[in-house]
Amino acid sequence: MWPFWLLFITAAVGVGARPRVGKPLVFIWVAVGVMFSVVLGFRHEVGADWFNYVEMFEATRWLSFKEAYSIGDPGYFVLNWLIGQYGGDIYWTNFVCAAVLTWGTIVFCQRQPNPWLALLAAVPYMLIVVGMGYTRQSVALGFALLGFAALGDSRTRAFVFWVALAALFHKSAVLLFPIAALAASRNRVLTGVLVLAATAMAYYLLLQDSSEALWANYVDQDLQSEGGAIRVAMNAIPAAALILFSKRLAPELHERRLWLWIAVFALVCVPLVALASTAVDRVALYLIPLQLFVFSRLPRLAHSTATRTPLVLAIVLYYAAVQFVWLNYATHAGYWAPYHFMPAGP
Repeated sequence: MWPFWLLFITAAVGVGARPRVGKPLVFIWVAVGVMFSVVLGFRHEVGADWFNYVEMFEATRWLSFKEAYSIGDPGYFVLNWLIGQYGGDIYWTNFVCAAVLTWGTIVFCQRQPNPWLALLAAVPYMLIVVGMGYTRQSVALGFALLGFAALGDSRTRAFVFWVALAALFHKSAVLLFPIAALAASRNRVLTGVLVLAATAMAYYLLLQDSSEALWANYVDQDLQSEGGAIRVAMNAIPAAALILFSKRLAPELHERRLWLWIAVFALVCVPLVALASTAVDRVALYLIPLQLFVFSRLPRLAHSTATRTPLVLAIVLYYAAVQFVWLNYATHAGYWAPYHFMPAGP
């Protein structure tokens, strides 16, 4: 299990060193991004759906472009098709997907006051579990992170672009569109019209044919996602903290408005998880960035270095405990551990 802890320790070292993010340190972030992408992408038989994704790849590579595009989640299947046409394999598909998730994560983390603490919060679940187990949704989450970063700067059209791109890899990403209208601080009517139009178009192009199947699979069958309640609770904790200390954690109004709405959605998921845990759990994956946003800001609540250092240490220990418990006691942890790197030969 050492590769999992390598990712965590790398982020923890960054927290301890507290380097300033700037042009002289770009190479550090590039090196970290490459390492994370390699570990996540070139895994072998890691993740509960590993063999399902292998079957998807093998089935897609022999199709025409039109057939691959029309399967569903066209971004992912076209990516499989392209890699298959050039003699690649599932490892290269996974690497590209991991690189998108890592890219989105680093861009998002660099916008936080303590980027390494944000990265550390991302490792145990968002990167290890989602990145290695929910491949299509992990790409969608990577693009969503780029969208959140853009929306934090009031760039609504960029947010719509990134979320639309995310929806090409996992249709559930269209659920993020209304956030733009709710979080807009200016031209709210125009923004709302833009988002509604984009949502309607995305629904027509991506969800119309499969909306009934999605509802049947995730809600009507009452599928139970193992640990879903725990993961929803992990989002609810920072959501409550943000609502209680919103002005101190997010002093800028437009950014505070955005993340308060996301916090509200995270809290709404708590009672809903009992009705359809799998559906709510999948939606809650897009709310995980709330953890990165809040925990990287919690040290702002400390009044001095004497109290700030123990608070940072407590956050590090909290996420270390999350990773340890998941890897050793989670029901499906056996699909992740032990970690295997891709075979050296064919």
